[in-house]
Amino acid sequence: MEKPAILLGSEAVAHGVKLCRPQVISAYPITPQTHIIETLSEMVDSGELESQYIKVESEMSAIAAVLGSVSAGSRSFTASSSQGLAMMHEILHWFAGARLPLVLVNANRALGAPWNIWSDQSDSFSQRDTGWLQVYCETSQEALDTIIMAYKASEQLMLPIMVMIDGFILSHTMERLMIPTPKMVDDFLPPYKAPYQLDPENPLTFGAGAHPDLFYELKKAYSETMTEALTLIDQCQAEFAQKFNRHYDLVMRCQEGNNDSDTAVICCGAMTGTARVAIERLNENGTPVDLFKLRLLRPFPKNALVAALKNKKRIIVLNRACSYGVGGTLSQEIRTALYDLPDHPIVNDVMISLGGKEVFPETIIKVVNDREQLSATEPNWL
Repeated sequence: MEKPAILLGSEAVAHGVKLCRPQVISAYPITPQTHIIETLSEMVDSGELESQYIKVESEMSAIAAVLGSVSAGSRSFTASSSQGLAMMHEILHWFAGARLPLVLVNANRALGAPWNIWSDQSDSFSQRDTGWLQVYCETSQEALDTIIMAYKASEQLMLPIMVMIDGFILSHTMERLMIPTPKMVDDFLPPYKAPYQLDPENPLTFGAGAHPDLFYELKKAYSETMTEALTLIDQCQAEFAQKFNRHYDLVMRCQEGNNDSDTAVICCGAMTGTARVAIERLNENGTPVDLFKLRLLRPFPKNALVAALKNKKRIIVLNRACSYGVGGTLSQEIRTALYDLPDHPIVNDVMISLGGKEVFPETIIKVVNDREQLSATEPNWL
């Protein structure tokens, strides 16, 4: 039976990692991610977790260390945040291109300048095109569960997966959750058996050069696998729900309006909890609005999103990352997904929280109530 616990989000992540039995862990401390690797290092030091913990001098070294350990056939883990994730950027490309499985947890934090330690999603959205799958979590329970599912999906797809928790909002907040037993996770997640690995007895070339035609074919194959990943992740979530009785979708309907609702709010990550309160109040007061959270950013779940938003006339997207000169990054993704619909809805691009700017239910309520005044062509900064 699962056991209840009250944990910080960062501790919940560490317990999720421990249950997956990584053989190698390497990370460098950075606020607000530090609690994750502190907890894991204590688990290794006490013997609670049998793993090799590699101390390094930077995030570049941390991601390089696990690139080596995964190449040698070991299930591995790392974590980072903000400028640390940015420092990993080069090796993130190498990891994906090498078709190696890894789970990396990023505690979302704004990128400087100016210097800022609070949460937005600019760090992970900046890594959209590195070839990693990206999953965004609303709660600590969801983060723990997602890590377990991520290892299973990553090792079947031979693709790396980045799991996001909002810094401080989740990482430093205590939550009551359920921790699965080791046997439950072992039954769900078998030991990793690398299909190819560094082996002196069977030499292979890793990271060799590729002429343009071969490079093109390899990237085409990678793109096809990313598309196939949507089906596999759905299957993984269904299997997880059957075993652990907690259900997750690529796009999740969080709060329904009534049948007259032609407006939907979309967000991702921990701000979904605030939005739930706002949308519930709106519905109670006679303003029908639906709320959806996007769990998966890469690969982008276009078909699931289109199905979820059918019959909607207006979509209000709450952004916590900006592509400067264009607008909200999440809004761009959603506009692209809906563009080919014959009667695609209006998409209102709302910049609601950068650098940890506080968002209250009243903020979201005002956005919805003022929706007719929102620009449909330009970013709406609040």
